[in-house]
Amino acid sequence: MNIVSSPPPAPPASPPGPGATVTPIGTGRSWLARMPPGLFAIPFGLLGLAGAWRRIAAVKWEYADAIATASLNVATGLLELLLVLWVVRLIRFRADVARDFNHPVQGAMLSLAPLSVMLAVALWSSPGSAMTAGGWGAPIVALALAVQAVIAVRVVSQVATGGIAGDTMTPALYLPPVGGGLIGAMALSALGHHGWAVLLFGMALGGWALLEVRVLNRLFAGPLPPPLRPTLGVEIAPAPVATLTASILWPALPADVLLIGLGVACGPILAVLARWRWWSGIPFSAGFWSFSFPVAAFASAIAETVRRGGWPPAVAYAAALIATALILFLALRTLLLLLRGRLIPPG
Repeated sequence: MNIVSSPPPAPPASPPGPGATVTPIGTGRSWLARMPPGLFAIPFGLLGLAGAWRRIAAVKWEYADAIATASLNVATGLLELLLVLWVVRLIRFRADVARDFNHPVQGAMLSLAPLSVMLAVALWSSPGSAMTAGGWGAPIVALALAVQAVIAVRVVSQVATGGIAGDTMTPALYLPPVGGGLIGAMALSALGHHGWAVLLFGMALGGWALLEVRVLNRLFAGPLPPPLRPTLGVEIAPAPVATLTASILWPALPADVLLIGLGVACGPILAVLARWRWWSGIPFSAGFWSFSFPVAAFASAIAETVRRGGWPPAVAYAAALIATALILFLALRTLLLLLRGRLIPPG
């Protein structure tokens, strides 16, 4: 009778030596599989900057139109590239996309894609433009709103049932229910659907009220884990974006009303600046683009307020230049990450 003996047990693995390199988990996988949804914050911020310079053009500055057009073209091209890559990712790596969707932070960041699409439609839409005259805008916005609604329902459901707790209660949660309503209202207003735009505006305010206490309670409790600290930029977004949206929905709204919105927006800005030690001491990543659109929206709201109030345009110029400087800084640091092969996280 033949007896097959069991192989001897493998010796325990020894720790790597001083000169050995250790490959982090996930680095062996395709970069496309690891592509984070937060990258859509880059075109989103550039689109916001284009909108700010458009409003500076209304205040009559010589180079504003050229800067706005350049920002809009770069942002749209980058958005189209990211959308194509994400369609390929959805086809090839469905499990990774599903994991992002179910993650309390990455899932909220997914809404940056439809938000960017709706903002691009709003900026490209004008009387007689191909987006409006050709009828392309309405179905694009409808599809983006549908995707946004799916993400927002998941976030609201998780928050309302206690499914999101602890360190994952971050400002990124504002993006689906609040951002979707405000940016969706901008897009629908640009396409001539004022009533639906006002309805979305009200829904956004409701989502803001639902999340505000939960998010602020978490932030007041202490610092977020280092990888989540770049999401602090989203904390300053709701008030200036709501003010900007109101100025679009009601063109006759007086400057004094917009000033109230800007005053409310100052509180979160001061809170974020007070926490500068939380986010200034961690390595730079593309997540810091979360600061770009809120700052650009704040500059847009300031420019609109200056125009309606008939005040010195230097205030609007300064706001737009500060937003531009910040976004140029983010773009330079992001380009350096790309050149070093560190733009996409390893795991």
